[in-house]
Parts: sequence; C-alpha cells; structure tokens
Amino acid sequence: MQTAAAPVTAEPRRAPRPRADALRNRERIIAAAREMFVEFGAEVPLDEIARRAGVGNATIYRHFADRTELITSVVLSVMDRVSARAEAAAAEEADPFDALRCFVHAAADERIGALCPMLSDTFDQDRAELNEARARLERDVEGLMRRARAAGRLRTDVAVGDLMVALSQLTRPLPGTPCPNIDQFVHRHLQLFLDGLQAPARSELPGSAATLADLRRG
Repeated sequence: MQTAAAPVTAEPRRAPRPRADALRNRERIIAAAREMFVEFGAEVPLDEIARRAGVGNATIYRHFADRTELITSVVLSVMDRVSARAEAAAAEEADPFDALRCFVHAAADERIGALCPMLSDTFDQDRAELNEARARLERDVEGLMRRARAAGRLRTDVAVGDLMVALSQLTRPLPGTPCPNIDQFVHRHLQLFLDGLQAPARSELPGSAATLADLRRG
C-alpha cells in the first residue's frame, strides 16, 4: 500500500535586498541632508540636498516619501552615531570622567545642538525605531555619568538631562552665524562646562537635577 507523499510547502519569498548603489545613494542623501540642515535649517530645498549629494531629484523621492521621512532618517542617523561615540569613549578611556569628556566633545562634532530642535518639532515621536534609538542613547549617556559619579569624579547634583541641555545649548549655532566659524568657541565653552561638572563641586546648584523624563514632559 502506497503512502501519499507529504505536500511540499513553498518557502516564503524573501524581499529583495537593496542594491549596493542604492544603499550608497541613500547614505549620500542622508549625509548631505545632515550637513545642510545644520547650515540652513530643516526647510532647505530638497533640490539643493540632491545637488550636494550628487543625485537627481527623483532619487531622493525613491528613498524618502517626503521631507519628514528624510528628517527622521537624518535624526536617527545622528542618534546612532552619537551613541556609538558614547560606547567608544566608555571602551577606550580608563578614567570615567575622561570618557565622559571625550563623549561630550565627540557629540559636539556631530552637530547635535543644531539638530536637536528637529527631535521634537518635525516628526512622529511614536515611531518604534526612534524610541529604540533614543533609549540606546539615554542608556549609553547615563552609563557614562553613572561610572564617573561612582568613581567620585562627577558631582552628585547633576543628571543626564542637565548634560544634554547644556550640550544642545552650547553647540547650537547662533542665528546667522556660519557653523565653521564657531567651532573654536564650542569646544572651549564645553571644556568650561565640563570643568564645572567635576567633583568636588565648587558651589550648590539651584533647583533639582534634570532627568530626560523632565525634558520630555517640558
């Protein structure tokens, strides 16, 4: 007696992987948009972004449905780069406060201050990938501060919100000021700020330490 052959189930079709040139174009667009958002703000014409990226206008719309999606991708890219900087500082610097110092200067080089306004004003903050990137960044920065505090190198009356507010404010270009011309002052002022974070504290701070939850509620 013959047994019926087991039915053959078709394997699910895999989505085609993006071509290498398409991935390169996407990265070039994100890099160009990041530069131009820093220089001119989030409303810079997409045609100008395409020109700087060396692609046609249609290429932008093949990768990004609209300006909001492009801005979201730029912010996610920057958050990922800043998190990577924090993780590298933690791994490479033996002194916990030196690791924190290294991260702060590296984050300034990523132009995080110029891009911070787009975090709250321009796109849907309920997107899963944004929440994941934000959680990673918060975890990495809090880890740097926790280690510096445990080593007695960081004053105890500051929290991660204080650090991120200062980093945003001290690295944000003044209206009408070309970014390259303020670089020499940004790192000087960040160093002054970092000196004020070291323990033992020279004064008592008014108010209470700012957490990231405080900033989101604000």
